[in-house]
Amino acid sequence: MTQLDEKIKDIFVEESVYKDDRVRAIFSGWNIPSFIKDWLINRYTDKMSGKIDKEGILEFLERYMPWRGLKGELVNHPYRSYKVLARIITEPDVKKGIIRFHIPDLGIKPEEGIVSSKLLSNREGKHLSMGEFWGVCELTYVKEVDKPGYIELSNFKPFKPYKVNLDYYVEARKEFTTQEWIDVLIKSMEFNPNALSFDEKLLLLCRLTVFVEPNLNLIELAPKGTGKSYVFSNLSKYGWIMSGGFVSRAKLFYDLQKKAEGIISRYDFVVIDEVQTVKFNDENEIRGILKSYLENGTYNVGDFKGVSAAGFVILGNIQLTEERKPKQRWYFEELPNVFQESALIDRFHGFIEGWKLPRFNESLKVKGYALNVEFFSDILHMLRGKGEYSTFVGDILEIPVKADTRDKKAIVKLTTALLKLIFPNIPLRDHEIKEFKNFCLGLAKDLRKVVKEQLYIMDAEYNKEIPDIRVVA
Repeated sequence: MTQLDEKIKDIFVEESVYKDDRVRAIFSGWNIPSFIKDWLINRYTDKMSGKIDKEGILEFLERYMPWRGLKGELVNHPYRSYKVLARIITEPDVKKGIIRFHIPDLGIKPEEGIVSSKLLSNREGKHLSMGEFWGVCELTYVKEVDKPGYIELSNFKPFKPYKVNLDYYVEARKEFTTQEWIDVLIKSMEFNPNALSFDEKLLLLCRLTVFVEPNLNLIELAPKGTGKSYVFSNLSKYGWIMSGGFVSRAKLFYDLQKKAEGIISRYDFVVIDEVQTVKFNDENEIRGILKSYLENGTYNVGDFKGVSAAGFVILGNIQLTEERKPKQRWYFEELPNVFQESALIDRFHGFIEGWKLPRFNESLKVKGYALNVEFFSDILHMLRGKGEYSTFVGDILEIPVKADTRDKKAIVKLTTALLKLIFPNIPLRDHEIKEFKNFCLGLAKDLRKVVKEQLYIMDAEYNKEIPDIRVVA
């Protein structure tokens, strides 16, 4: 182990896990997010010897994880209960006054699953009316006379294996240098910090800003294989990622027929991946709602007025030259028509130049101790609600009186997010102020500057310069 591994293991005794690609080979063939893998490795690792019980993990997988044949087992054995650790998605059926659920990994469709009324009335189930949840599901097939049967979710225990102490995490930060702490974050993102330059590490951290800061909107364009989708889809159960296909106003914001809010209301962030392949059923409607939402977190659909703190991210590919630079000055040329409007692009706070990150390769795979993903994602989720960071940023930054309001808002939000990630231990110590200036404010300005330069290319009415926001001396 490296010196940093030893430090992580000693300080985060219960919250760290040893990551090794050879160990992860156990999960080959299983569609399991990283936070489940880390939990299982932790559960089946002897704390004294560090030895991993691989047979125990395999036995658990075969007993409790979804397998395609389970749906048939349920139907063939009515009223017999089966327990499985799975991801469920629930939504109300307004016409019938019930809550339906489906489990994609089991092939259980929305019209086949019903959450029991008894479960909905108790403590574990009262929050299941709409959303996506990971947990231990107890499933039963209910056979009815003269009517189609259905699969009932009769019991549910949320997947919440760790007690998360944010104060402990904040205090622990003080035991690491800033360089060490950035490496801790990179390892916890499941990348090898030793295979990245310092600038690459900072750019990679920018992907986490929407995890910690409400209503933060980002664009990242990059060639294939740079791991952009992986970070958003594997490191948190609080986000939703959609790849290609049709995106409707009903799915994203509000369904007038079902009288149900869309996914934007249920997650910390929503990501549209492979944005070039996405089609919107009504582009003008979506563009209008998006402009309002990206501006202030509100949206109107019919008589319904919605509010959400979810960040909004679009990910797409971009063509590069042999020198790994964009072929076109205008980066958004291949984006859907919805995004071909400067007023909409202006509402995105920052742009991540993903082509500056290396294509994922074997050297980038993490090895050694890192924060387990479940703990890490919960910490990031908790940091979203901490207002003292924005107060600190407001006090330490000097804003020019004629600064463009959207630029100021974008830079402040990005700076706040980076502060939460790199310096959760506010107030900062004297030697950290300079680092904050470079790694938080400086990086935030860089992310916003790309947006402004692209706006200027789209529409000469925009000024490509950004405000000279400084740290108060």
